[in-house]
Amino acid sequence: AATMPPLATDSSHSYQPVVTLNGWTLPYRLKDGVKEFHLLAEPVVREMAPGMKAHLWGYNGQSPGPTIEVVEGDKVRVFVTNRLPEPTSVHWHGQRLPNGMDGVSGLTQKSIQPGKTFVYEFVARRPGTFMYHPHADEMTQMAMGMMGMWVTHPKQPHPLISDVQRDFCFLLNAYDIDPGSYTPNIMTMTDFNLWTWNSRVFPGIDSLNVRLNDRVRIRIGNLTMTNHPIHLHGHEFQVTGTDGGPLPLSARWNEVTTDIAVGQMRQIEFVADEPGDWAFHCHKSHHTMNAMGHKLPTMIGVEQADLVQKIQRLIPDYMAMGKNGMEEMVDMEMPMPDNTLPMMTGQGPFGGVGMGGMFSVVKVRADQAPGDYSDPGWYKHPAGTVASEYTGEWISPVQAPHQPSQPPSV
Repeated sequence: AATMPPLATDSSHSYQPVVTLNGWTLPYRLKDGVKEFHLLAEPVVREMAPGMKAHLWGYNGQSPGPTIEVVEGDKVRVFVTNRLPEPTSVHWHGQRLPNGMDGVSGLTQKSIQPGKTFVYEFVARRPGTFMYHPHADEMTQMAMGMMGMWVTHPKQPHPLISDVQRDFCFLLNAYDIDPGSYTPNIMTMTDFNLWTWNSRVFPGIDSLNVRLNDRVRIRIGNLTMTNHPIHLHGHEFQVTGTDGGPLPLSARWNEVTTDIAVGQMRQIEFVADEPGDWAFHCHKSHHTMNAMGHKLPTMIGVEQADLVQKIQRLIPDYMAMGKNGMEEMVDMEMPMPDNTLPMMTGQGPFGGVGMGGMFSVVKVRADQAPGDYSDPGWYKHPAGTVASEYTGEWISPVQAPHQPSQPPSV
């Protein structure tokens, strides 16, 4: 589940190859001028974070499947072998291609039956960020993790596509997996409990490791059933590309959060000119919690001693949670079912991070070598640049006028 280094570039073209977060790029065979790929649709086991594995469906041993990377104008041939227990197909989300290659079962092709291999052939007509996924029993197959990314690089220098030193990509996906179980509930439509990047949750999501002053591109595709405001700390970025391709310069502006709707792709770029470990996450707070953090009653301010004793007479293992907020749960050891993650977890250099789900870190280092994607460890802050406890004299705080001095009793 580790992030694999990029493949060598196509020798006939110059581009920065993509790095798939906690994933990899699918190699190809060049035959008679055609780039040939082979996707295996099959059951897989995916470690979402240390301590939890999920039984999913994917491609070539992983969910999401490997990234397919080509150059504008390439003739592409993709073999798809179905090792699933039901028919499938592959839709090339966002691509311009012959209608019969669009991958919609029953409409543009027959379904790929179990044990059969189909072939898709088309030309990668335009540069950009794309996705692939089934258009056959989507409710099941996408809920089980069947998806992947596709990147097409420009053939020639493009006025709207900048050269970058780092090019990352990942998919937003979500699952509903009951604590203690392994297989997603495929009929869930809104109430998911594991919000993932490439079927990983924090602290299982790798950091994005870059060199100081690198120009960085991050390609993100959303195949969940809701939108995600993706937020980067410490830098401003620009959205440089969408589903339709690169954006005109007049349509770009600096921002720190961009919302990615269902089925959309977004391409953001920034110059990593601030050293440090910068949080990078979805800004919906319940999307940065893991499965045990959902469907819990609010207990803030509630005196729980008698309540716990009463409930434990009926449910011996019951534990009340969050009297003073959920942060107290980060370092608490509590019994959980097997194959279950804490709701908030992960350790940083100063203690528990208190996050889960769609959260990672962009690590910017002056001594990160060009082309080196390895984790540099935690940032060493210069003296005097870390917030710390203060014990001297401070200005008196000013309270909002006409407010009660104490919260109402519960």
